[in-house]
Amino acid sequence: MKPELLILLSIFLGFVVLEIVLTNFFKKPGQTYKDVIVELTSTVAVSTIAQPLAFGGGFAVAAFLVPQSADMLLTWPLLAVFGLFLFFDDMTQYWWHRTSHSVPWLYKLHRPHHNAPYLSIRVTYRNNFFYYLLMPGLWFSGALTFLGGGWVYIIYMLIKMPVIFGAHSDVRWDKPLYKIKWLSPIMWLVERTISTPATHSAHHGKHQSDGVTNYKGNYGNLLFFWDVLFGTAKITRQYPEEFGVENLPDTSVAEQLIWPLASAPKPQGQAAQVQT
Repeated sequence: MKPELLILLSIFLGFVVLEIVLTNFFKKPGQTYKDVIVELTSTVAVSTIAQPLAFGGGFAVAAFLVPQSADMLLTWPLLAVFGLFLFFDDMTQYWWHRTSHSVPWLYKLHRPHHNAPYLSIRVTYRNNFFYYLLMPGLWFSGALTFLGGGWVYIIYMLIKMPVIFGAHSDVRWDKPLYKIKWLSPIMWLVERTISTPATHSAHHGKHQSDGVTNYKGNYGNLLFFWDVLFGTAKITRQYPEEFGVENLPDTSVAEQLIWPLASAPKPQGQAAQVQT
């Protein structure tokens, strides 16, 4: 296994251990057998098949369209190439995520991520297979790697993924820091720059009326700054009491994992909808 993948796996497993010790990793509030099946299957399928296919697809498309540009980024400054990944991966992922909460067929792909009535490191890769396969940021990252950005992509992912793991875990690393008065100015900057457990928990909240939940916002992955910039940020330093989807019918394991190849029976007269 490549060293960078080993590091990321170790960080992921580190959050697993923390949840085992602190928040009951194996039995989250309200979980069902369907949640366990969806999370295990999607984590394996997404990380070993969907993401590599999308990344490799972007690499192959770039090699076909601009073969003469291979490795052109090797002479660029690190920060410039890092900025390309922030723009073409993280910002496009913000817009992909935001669009998925507005377009019904995309929400069908993304809904599994919100179906869990809890947050956990287990939820990080909980999405429909095709949600990741079609994710523009993965295709762009593959293309940028063909262009010579692979060495920076490793650094970028070693920064991005721990932030995402921490934002999804119910080990709320930010909560004690909010209580330290002299850290307040630093935390003010942090919570407007990267995703934190508080800001991302708000996105997973179940009830828009609770004063904390913001499932029509707080879309950022690495950078919460995109929400600040594009007007979708809600910062309360609080956490919703309930997580999940609001006002939507139940769904099957197969639909969560591989829709549109499989779907749950639709109640008579039930129209397609997104969480509103």
